[in-house]
Amino acid sequence: MSSYNSNDYYYNIIRKNIKKYRKEKHFTQQKLADEADLSVDYICEIESLRKNKSFSIVTLGRIADVLEVDIKDFFSK
Repeated sequence: MSSYNSNDYYYNIIRKNIKKYRKEKHFTQQKLADEADLSVDYICEIESLRKNKSFSIVTLGRIADVLEVDIKDFFSK
């Protein structure tokens, strides 16, 4: 089965990019959570590749706004 067919394929790309952009902004998970009005536990789950946790486009948009990146950048490999 191709990795593109995996249920987690695109989520994992997004997870890695959220973490990358968060670190580039020198944000802790707590700071991102506070700024995006999300819990730090939820940010940890989103960034974790071990958890099978989905998230909404609204959540992704809020994170993109806080990190000042275009939401489409989260989908780049």
